[in-house]
Amino acid sequence: MRFEWKNIYRGILMGASDVVPGVSGGTIAVVLGIYDRWIDAINGIFSKRWKQQLGFLIPLLIGVGTAFIVLSRLIEWLFEHYPGPTQYFFMGLIIGVLPYLYHKADMKHTFKGKHYVLLLIGAVLVASLAFFQASETEPMQNLTMENYVLLFFSGWIASSAMVLPGISGSMILYIIGVYSTIINGVSNFQLDVLGVVGIGLVLGVVIMSKIVKFFLDNYTEGTFAVIIGLVIGSVAVVFPGVPGSGVMMAVSAIAFIGGLLAAYLLGRVEYN
Repeated sequence: MRFEWKNIYRGILMGASDVVPGVSGGTIAVVLGIYDRWIDAINGIFSKRWKQQLGFLIPLLIGVGTAFIVLSRLIEWLFEHYPGPTQYFFMGLIIGVLPYLYHKADMKHTFKGKHYVLLLIGAVLVASLAFFQASETEPMQNLTMENYVLLFFSGWIASSAMVLPGISGSMILYIIGVYSTIINGVSNFQLDVLGVVGIGLVLGVVIMSKIVKFFLDNYTEGTFAVIIGLVIGSVAVVFPGVPGSGVMMAVSAIAFIGGLLAAYLLGRVEYN
């Protein structure tokens, strides 16, 4: 079994993105060019090829776990104090990967009218999330059984972000009203919160990945069309609005260019 150790940095990027409301770990997997392998590896764990998948998954999960534990405070701080530039960086990252997706899907030769319709549906579906109002509250205290059940299903639903590009698990948690509780649990190593949410996440990822793999295997072009649409739609979700001051506009512009540059560099490394 050969471990792909560079998956650690890939996992760190995926895990860090999942902490930011509006950004999807699945989107970052697409940016990194490992989305189809990520889906295949999850499904392969439950087959005769399970040993072959560990070399890919273990380093990736180490990176994701490291990001959750080490970077959760940093991302939380950035999002609290500099939400605009942070979101502009991720917006640049997402937009910057679209040319690579265009070539990977070979849209010029494989896409037909129906595929562009699916792309548009995917984009509108995700973009509509921008109109939901967050109902976030303070971290829950003295958790009850009802709270644990809510956290379990919140983890299950949010797991879609690890599998579906453009669907932000953190934003879903924001809408449900448990985002601060989970981030606080990660930052302070609350084992009960981590355990309950973690079980929900794992079950959700496994089930959702099987659904995605079925469509990738049987409806490849159509699935890629939806995936690209989801990524395009996520730009509307991430977009924080026009900065209110000249200084913040300059900082946001630099952050956006930094995201574009990061996407270009990642594309050179991962897609070529």
